[in-house]
Amino acid sequence: MASRTILPFGDPILRKKARPVTEYGPRTEKLMDDLRDTLYAKEGRAGLAAPQIGILRRAVVMDCGDGLIELINPEIVESGGEQTGTEACLSYPGFAGFVKRAQFVKLRAFNRKGEPFELEGEGYLARCIQHELDHLDGVLFVDRAEGDYLFHEQTQQKVRLIDVLRLTNQ
Repeated sequence: MASRTILPFGDPILRKKARPVTEYGPRTEKLMDDLRDTLYAKEGRAGLAAPQIGILRRAVVMDCGDGLIELINPEIVESGGEQTGTEACLSYPGFAGFVKRAQFVKLRAFNRKGEPFELEGEGYLARCIQHELDHLDGVLFVDRAEGDYLFHEQTQQKVRLIDVLRLTNQ
């Protein structure tokens, strides 16, 4: 178990599609433990996908305020409504933008033992789910951001979205 380095925007791995987890055992447990440890290494982190630590597998951990959620091979099977709110990313720390997402999602996934389950989320949890599942397909929040700028969450400094998109498509 260890905290891993989070890849920054510009790393080409962040643009690749992750492959399904096909075996459940010690390697998958270690991956989920490393994701958890990396998520909790600093306060205020809500979610982390395996590609963000350089592993192209369909695995995610999240804690949106109600405890750890582990998702392996997650797939959204239903969504509805609409919400717009700020999103940020551990791969581009400090900067955020406004993103439109579904208000409600339902997904199917597997736990670390390979057991299937379903999860429903609304509001912030639905936003977190969609953000992290996008990472599994090489999609970043800046691809969905509205407007011309991202902003630094503390200083309100603006950065042109077009420049960030160029950085992420290297």
